[in-house]
Amino acid sequence: MSSLNVALMQMTAHGAELDANLAKGEAFCRRASEAGADVALFPEMWSIGYTMPDPSDARAVGAWSERAIRRDGAFVSHFRTLARELDMAIALTYLEEWPGGPRNSVSLIDRHGRIALTYAKVHTCDFDDEAVCTPGDGFCVAALDTAGGAVQVGAMICYDREFPESARVLMLQGAEIILTPNACELEQHRIGQFRARAYENMVGVAMANYAAPQNNGHSIAFASVAFDPDGRSRDTLIVEAGEEEGVYVAAFDMDGIRAYREQETWGNAYRKPSRYGLLTSEEVRPPFVRPDARR
Repeated sequence: MSSLNVALMQMTAHGAELDANLAKGEAFCRRASEAGADVALFPEMWSIGYTMPDPSDARAVGAWSERAIRRDGAFVSHFRTLARELDMAIALTYLEEWPGGPRNSVSLIDRHGRIALTYAKVHTCDFDDEAVCTPGDGFCVAALDTAGGAVQVGAMICYDREFPESARVLMLQGAEIILTPNACELEQHRIGQFRARAYENMVGVAMANYAAPQNNGHSIAFASVAFDPDGRSRDTLIVEAGEEEGVYVAAFDMDGIRAYREQETWGNAYRKPSRYGLLTSEEVRPPFVRPDARR
């Protein structure tokens, strides 16, 4: 295959209004399809517009939890039908009903309307309102069927991308492209981290954020190919949005990514995992001890 086109759907939501968000999400998916997208990527927790309760208010948490939806419910099913109609994959985000408390999830629906993977955010922001979310229990990668052939796709969500381990595990599982729904300000340091995740793992990365004034937009995508065949450094930026709403298509050169991964030195080529035991230790030493952190 020559390319994979990922549409970064940068929108503002209608608060927690499920039906209004469904209608707007469908409209943007149609725009993405018209723009030639193979995959349409939503910002984080689109079903309720990333609205969060005060964790100290039990009544607010209860009302918020009641807005969680089932993976096999009407909202997700609507977009499964839409994916079949448009012959386009959709990375749909939502507050997922889950035992013990809702999860912050994304389901990657393939162009046939099948759910290729569902991922729940592992690195929930436990220092903030996301303490009410149930963290995911692992990362996953799926072979996404596209018109041009299969692509190995993984997902991480917002704060996940600030931990090198998230993208690293996805790379080790075979990811070629990592989709990243987002809901926070994207400034130079977070953008720099995201560029690094692509470079160090030789993966393409695509992130969709909420438009201003809900967040600040700047949905962004980076390629993994950092050097040309002659060894000259190249800019890996594919597309960066401004702050306004829109559909921004990132075209990933899959042939180029695959050729680069076969010959370059990053990724899993020269790692020494036998020396990394401390990375899986549960111990936390000062100054990083936080009483609200969950392991």
